[in-house]
Amino acid sequence: MSPFADSLVLTAHGSADPRSAATARAIVDCIGRRRPGLDARVAFCEQNAPNLVDVLTSVPRGRAVVVPLLLADAYHARVDIPAMIEESGSHARQAEVLGEDERLISVLRQRLEHAGVSRLDPDVGVIVTAVGSSHTQANVRTGAVARDVVLTTGWMATTAFATGPSPSVAEAVADLRERGVSRLVIAPWFLAPGRITDRVAAYARQEGIPMAAPLGAHRQVAETVLDRFDAARSARAAA
Repeated sequence: MSPFADSLVLTAHGSADPRSAATARAIVDCIGRRRPGLDARVAFCEQNAPNLVDVLTSVPRGRAVVVPLLLADAYHARVDIPAMIEESGSHARQAEVLGEDERLISVLRQRLEHAGVSRLDPDVGVIVTAVGSSHTQANVRTGAVARDVVLTTGWMATTAFATGPSPSVAEAVADLRERGVSRLVIAPWFLAPGRITDRVAAYARQEGIPMAAPLGAHRQVAETVLDRFDAARSARAAA
């Protein structure tokens, strides 16, 4: 019998790009290695299987914690997932999104270093590129990533949005060049590769700008998911 009463249901939005679902499944595998005995499952809001409603109906009533595999607290976390939990009738608890956790910022720095960028190089300008949201506060919180990623480095950084609001990636590039940055690098604030990151990568190649990899199925991503799971379970116990 599992030592954990609740199941962790890691829930991604879903994508037509198979790399997105593969990343979600790899994160669940990493979670299983870090916490043996925990019933950790993957679910999707759309486009991929299994669907969140179907997964929740297979878990004992009220014994699931849904952890959104999302960086921004925007529409999917505020509307889609709560509606699907209600539809399932499961009384599952929803955890917080992963957000701008310092562990994820650390992973982003590692991805930049793997792309050949030295933390001590004062000529580096980092374009932290994310999906834009219609929720203004979500965009403001995403903007904090650029501020935090340069801590303990010599870099300069700014934020760009691959979709939605300004600044666009091209506008952010122009801004850093006007500020005298001689070496640019794009840091995708994405959990997995997909069509949007491919579009950003095509622009980067065209401009001769290196681009780091998304966060991916990193150990610290799994630890952040487990932190959100534990916080939701604690809140339930205290209620």
